[in-house]
Amino acid sequence: MFRRTLLRSGLAAFALGAWPLARRAAAELRKMKITRIRLFESPITRPIINQSHHIVTVETDAGITGIGEGGTADLIHDCAVHLIGKDPSRIDALWQLMYRGAFYPAGREKLHALGALDMALWDIKGKALGVPVYELLGGLARDHVETYSTGFPSKGNPRDTAAACIQAGFRAIRISVADPPRDAQKNVQPFVSQQIVRRTHQNSVETRAGVGDGDWAIDYHTRLDLPDAIRLSSLIEPLEPYFVEDLVRSENPSVYKQLRPFVKVPIAVGEQFGDRWDINELIESRLIDYSRVSLPNCGGITEFVKHAAICETHYVGLVPHFTGPVSEAALVHCCSVFSGPVLMEMRGNGPLPANYLSDSFDFRNGKLWPNARPGLGVTLNPAGLKLLAEANKAAQPVPQFRRPDGSLTNW
Repeated sequence: MFRRTLLRSGLAAFALGAWPLARRAAAELRKMKITRIRLFESPITRPIINQSHHIVTVETDAGITGIGEGGTADLIHDCAVHLIGKDPSRIDALWQLMYRGAFYPAGREKLHALGALDMALWDIKGKALGVPVYELLGGLARDHVETYSTGFPSKGNPRDTAAACIQAGFRAIRISVADPPRDAQKNVQPFVSQQIVRRTHQNSVETRAGVGDGDWAIDYHTRLDLPDAIRLSSLIEPLEPYFVEDLVRSENPSVYKQLRPFVKVPIAVGEQFGDRWDINELIESRLIDYSRVSLPNCGGITEFVKHAAICETHYVGLVPHFTGPVSEAALVHCCSVFSGPVLMEMRGNGPLPANYLSDSFDFRNGKLWPNARPGLGVTLNPAGLKLLAEANKAAQPVPQFRRPDGSLTNW
């Protein structure tokens, strides 16, 4: 009894006396409230509703501001009104509120906005505790994250381009199913699937020769009809692709039950999906080998780590789709704590020129490196960015029902 009491008192003294910074941070977390949320236009954004690189800021009354990325004005505002006045440290509870608090579960476009806000909440918590987000997720499982390049600058032909990519330090180069030809006036000609397969196979042969001991992958871009996706997969099987991606249209994931027995190369799917319920059957049935689910599309860090746990359970690796610089920084945190295989996608041969960020992710020699900066490790310089949306008042469109323990249930 005395020993247990001594141990408890010793631990308490250590926690409260030896860690004054942690004690102060914990107190700060307990009293923080979200006061304002803003969305700024990114000059490097993609003109696609669920692939924006717009910047989200979540401000607190403690002077700590979290940075996120993604969403559009209407969808950010729709999620943000659930957060005003709330404790930003209760991240999972706030995720549930944004996801379910308007009765219908969030669709893929709204998930993109939700994910941006969720990223900012993790950034706040890391900053308040003075630690990088990966420490909050369990600590590093790897020293760095290997990457592959999509759209590496051309050297004139697939072979030389692939060789240059590997020489730059990337683990692999990713190519795509060939584009349809253009006429003399640059008009796109009809997409003849059978012809495209032959051209793609030839590009693949040259790419394989160029990477040498490196790796290569290919994105079918959901362009091919099912029989041609199977035919191309059979043709390139001897070329040992790291993975083949998005073989057919994504509306009906269960088609992979029919497709998988005919495809012997590793399959990657998920770029067009959102939360874990979009892809869990593909993972649990081992119909894919790699998940392409990414941030903020899946709903943020809170959702991504749950998705990653399902992947680990079923021996599925992570090859998340490329995204904007803030989300890429967040992915480094998420992928660095995952114990399974990881290969992250980069565009071209390096980061996008995001002048409004003085810090985002650390990229060197074809690899992404975790850093010790608190939160996501992102530093925003918003001067000159156009304000797209702002929320500073709470709203709740439908009643909230809660279980006796305070957890949210559906209305």
